[in-house]
Amino acid sequence: MEAVKLALTRAGAVRFQVLARPRAHASCIAAVRDGALVVQITAAPADGAANEELVATLAEALSVAKRQVAIARGASSRTKLVEVLGLPIEEVARRLSCAMR
Repeated sequence: MEAVKLALTRAGAVRFQVLARPRAHASCIAAVRDGALVVQITAAPADGAANEELVATLAEALSVAKRQVAIARGASSRTKLVEVLGLPIEEVARRLSCAMR
């Protein structure tokens, strides 16, 4: 199984790329493609609903509060750069791996 490419910022946040797939049947972490996490979300990409659901889906998978997950870049794109605060890089990798099973 391919692993998500994670990076640590100077501020201590963990960054990774997400490929959002809106209008899915269920919100879930689907796979890893070229080092990016593929996340399916049920919301349509209108009025920020898909971004809100993406943050909520990732927060649930990582067992953190939604305020600890932020879209750093790509809010209007399907390819996004996401930051997670408050977890070490190893723990983010472990929790994302568990969420894909």
